[in-house]
Amino acid sequence: MAKTFGRFIVADPAICHGELTFRGTRVFVSDVLDQVASGMAWESIIEDWQGSLSREAIAEAVRLASAALLKHKEEFSGNEHSGREHHRKPVIYRTLV
Repeated sequence: MAKTFGRFIVADPAICHGELTFRGTRVFVSDVLDQVASGMAWESIIEDWQGSLSREAIAEAVRLASAALLKHKEEFSGNEHSGREHHRKPVIYRTLV
């Protein structure tokens, strides 16, 4: 059964093994976030994916990534007192990928 994350992002076991994708596509959210992080213009990202994404979809992915980071900031801070193992993949990776 598909899980929805806002209007544009889904995780459907029948599509891309349940990885987060944009609704109606096989475009991985993690790929688009990597493009945003590299400084690529959003219009170029939309062109790169042949118009299958919108500015609103990219914005939603950025907002959700930001929310995940803020919610799990202690796991990213390197704070020795958090009691968490630091060799695990960051939660944002596990959450968004």
